[in-house]
Amino acid sequence: MNTPRGFRDRADESLLTLIGEVPELIRNLVVAEFDSAKTWVKSVGKDVGIGGAWFVVALFFLFWSLPALAAFAIIGLSSWMPAWLASLIIVIVALMGAVVFALMGLMRVKKLSRRQNPVQALKVDASIVKEVADEF
Repeated sequence: MNTPRGFRDRADESLLTLIGEVPELIRNLVVAEFDSAKTWVKSVGKDVGIGGAWFVVALFFLFWSLPALAAFAIIGLSSWMPAWLASLIIVIVALMGAVVFALMGLMRVKKLSRRQNPVQALKVDASIVKEVADEF
């Protein structure tokens, strides 16, 4: 008899039939865990790559803010004219850009800790199997 989700009702099967299906079930579990591990590694690699790219963009803005800061100091100290204000605005915009992109990279990298890694999933599976084995 099949349930609505397509799983068989094993209540009427004999013990030998159930024991005979154990190797296939274990193989399916191992294959599913390896597939899960591959998917996890792929998504972690993608997030690390994108997070690293955001950090590179932040460093780009930080790198170009240093000459603007030097221009601000030169213009501000030499002439006390409104030209220093333009340099100050460029420095502030560049630093704000660096902060925004660094935060975007940090948020992307923090995604790593929210995902369940395959080792945790394997521990959960092992505890379930142990609980079932303890019942018999």
